[in-house]
Amino acid sequence: MTNSHVLMKLENVHRTFQVGEIAVHVLRGIDLDIFAGELLIIQGESGSGKSTLLNMIGGIDQPSQGTISFEGQDISKLGDRRLTAFRRDQVGFVFQFYNLVPTLSALENVATATEIAENPMDPAEALDLVGLSDRINHFPAQLSGGEQQRVAMARAIAKHPKLMLCDEPTGALDHENTIMILELLQKINHETGTTMVMITHAQAMTRMANRIAVIADGKIGKVSHNAAPVLAKELIWS
Repeated sequence: MTNSHVLMKLENVHRTFQVGEIAVHVLRGIDLDIFAGELLIIQGESGSGKSTLLNMIGGIDQPSQGTISFEGQDISKLGDRRLTAFRRDQVGFVFQFYNLVPTLSALENVATATEIAENPMDPAEALDLVGLSDRINHFPAQLSGGEQQRVAMARAIAKHPKLMLCDEPTGALDHENTIMILELLQKINHETGTTMVMITHAQAMTRMANRIAVIADGKIGKVSHNAAPVLAKELIWS
């Protein structure tokens, strides 16, 4: 991550939702730089605004106020077509729940992303990267939870995105599969240089990040650096 440039910049980002006559302020002036090639963890309790912030970064939602720039371009004011192109070409998503199509094989699930991407890798290559080359013709119901999440990761990385966003990616997994998924995320980050932003409430995971941004009540309270991030298998869980 040495001498990395700023890939994405958030400035004074607010997000307000209207619930009847009540305005709910979820994000309250977020300022955050995301550096190319880094593994950034956004850590916070439930209801702190983590997922809303990730949706802003990924172009799923747009801010009520403020700007979000990707490689110098303000994406916060793009129309639907250009925002869709940004998500399709630049961003890979991994969620807590795998969102696989049950009637498609692992290979076909990955192909749903590669068929619309600008510069995709071969779906079989992506599945090999996550250790599933022997399961490409299996359907989601024939795969364990950890294997399904690995298919979801292969689908995300197969687009060759510059930015990979992970929303509690191990939240539905047991300890063994959690470590496996975190190891794969580190591998993808290190080997492909893909910028990775992961949100979690788990304190233990923060030790594997280059930087940690703590969010509370819709604001970034502190951003800290890890001089020596640890490997996922070395994490200590309380």
